[in-house]
Amino acid sequence: MTSVLERATRPASPRSAPRRLTLRARLYRDRQMLLLMIPGVAFLVLFFYVPILGNVIAFQDYQPYLGIRQSDWVGLQNFADLYLNPDFWNALRNTLVLAGFQLVFFFPVPLLLAILVDSLISNRIRRAFQSIVYLPHFFSWVLVIALFQQSLGGAGLLNNLLRGWGLEPWAIMTNPETFPWLITLQLIWKDAGWAMIIFLAALANVDVNLYEAAASDGAGRWRRMWHVTLPALRTVIILLLILRIGDILTVGFEQFILQRDSVGAGAAEVLDTFTYYAGVIGGDWSAGTAAGLAKGVVGALLIWAANAIAHRFGEAGIFQKKGSF
Repeated sequence: MTSVLERATRPASPRSAPRRLTLRARLYRDRQMLLLMIPGVAFLVLFFYVPILGNVIAFQDYQPYLGIRQSDWVGLQNFADLYLNPDFWNALRNTLVLAGFQLVFFFPVPLLLAILVDSLISNRIRRAFQSIVYLPHFFSWVLVIALFQQSLGGAGLLNNLLRGWGLEPWAIMTNPETFPWLITLQLIWKDAGWAMIIFLAALANVDVNLYEAAASDGAGRWRRMWHVTLPALRTVIILLLILRIGDILTVGFEQFILQRDSVGAGAAEVLDTFTYYAGVIGGDWSAGTAAGLAKGVVGALLIWAANAIAHRFGEAGIFQKKGSF
C-alpha cells in the first residue's frame, strides 16, 4: 500500500490525446446544423455561384438566339470597346464620386448613432429611438424617393413654403450638382439606423469596468469615448470599412434608376445602370457582362488591398495572412 507521500510525489501520467473523429462521425454529430444550412447554401449556389458561369459571354459576341455554345469568341474585344466608350467612363466616374460621398458621409453615421443610443440611460427611450431609426430600412426605394419628392420636389413641402415666403423655389430633386448630397441623404435616412446594429452589438461586449476605471481616473465623457469606446470598436470599424471598400463600386441600382431620368444620365449613370441599359435594354449582353465582370474584379482587388493595409496596422481583417492561425 503506497503512502500519501509517494502518491503526492509520483509523476502524473500524461493525458491521452483526444480521439480524432472521423468525417462520418462529425457529419452525424452536426447533422441538425447541416440540415439548417441546406436552404441557404442552395440559395447561394443557384443564384450566386451558378450565374458566375455566365460571365463567359463577356469574351464572346453573344447572340441570345445562338446561345453560349454557338456565339463567336472575341477574347478581350468587349473590354477594349469599354475602354473606348465614353459612357462607360462617365458611369465609372459617377460611381467613384458617389461612392466617395457615401463612404465619407454615410459610414460614420451608424457609429455615431450607436454611441448615442448606448449613452441613453432609459431603456424605454432607447427602444423607442431604435424603433424609429430602424423603420426606414424596411421601406422600398420607390417609397423613399416618393417621400423625398413630396418633401423636396418642385411641388413639395419645402418649395411650397419658399413660394409662400416670396422666395425662389430650390430645385433639389432635379439638380445634377446637388445629386451626390441628395442620394447620400437618402441613404442615411433609410439605412443608417439598420447599419448601427453591428456597432451596438460590439458596444454590448465592452467591459463596464473599463468605463468605471476611466471615470475614477478623472476621464470625462469624451475621454471615455475616445480611450474606451472607440478602441473597443476598432476591429469592427476596420472590418466593415474593408467590406465597404470592396463593395464601393456597387452604389445601388434601384435608387439611381428611379432618379436617372429626372437628374440626367450625366449625373446619375453608374456602373449598375450602365450594365442594365447596355446589356438588357440595348441588347449588347456581352458589353454589359464585361462591365459587370470588370467591376467584380476591381472590387476583389480593393478588398485584398484594404485587407493588406489592415494587416499592416495589426488588425486581422477579413482573412488572415498565409500561415497565421
